[in-house]
Amino acid sequence: MQNATFDFKDPANQFIEIAPDCTLKAAIIPLNKNAKKTIATIEFELLRSKPYGYNLQELKFATYVQQKQISPLALKTQRKQLLEDFLSKPYACMRASPLTKKYGWGAHYDKHGKIAIYPAESKEYQQFVADGNIKKYAAMRSNRI
Repeated sequence: MQNATFDFKDPANQFIEIAPDCTLKAAIIPLNKNAKKTIATIEFELLRSKPYGYNLQELKFATYVQQKQISPLALKTQRKQLLEDFLSKPYACMRASPLTKKYGWGAHYDKHGKIAIYPAESKEYQQFVADGNIKKYAAMRSNRI
């Protein structure tokens, strides 16, 4: 695992391992809270339904749209303004995602910067960890040391 910071400009062939303080040995599926989808739930559903279908910006914007319950009509008619508003604020990479921090999912960026998630107990996860040709970073800790 590398100590350098995540490369936002070129996330190709990078893997985010679960956080060092994650106590899970196997990934779990995030649940809704009070019948409302959480960021973790939305990211999970998007990435599991369309592996390598989103880059980070697309994933975060799609999550934002669902979290804010923006209607399809509003999205269609106001997409440019909504995207501009969204991009005017910083957003975190998958190192800060609850999926990699708390739920036991690793995140892989392919050669095009598109993301897929893998459960920590999976063969694929272990292959990414062992692959010397891929940059690896740990997810951010949930607790300070």
